[in-house]
Amino acid sequence: MTEQSDRKLIATGIVGTVFAALCCFTPVLVVLLGAVGLSAWLGWLDYVLLPALAFFVALTVYAVWRRQRRQTTRTDG
Repeated sequence: MTEQSDRKLIATGIVGTVFAALCCFTPVLVVLLGAVGLSAWLGWLDYVLLPALAFFVALTVYAVWRRQRRQTTRTDG
């Protein structure tokens, strides 16, 4: 894998984490779903958003770890 794919992986993780955290901790999604008429889905949000938040945080940590490992092996070898 290249450094460019590491950057894409980090960017995907950060954007996903920010989006999931924004929807978990603020009423943004509640207002949007209520305005569209999909307020019945609000009961299922916790089952989707909290695992999504955990997944994107783990993806970001993995991408940063992989990038650090690549940089240390490049300088050592």
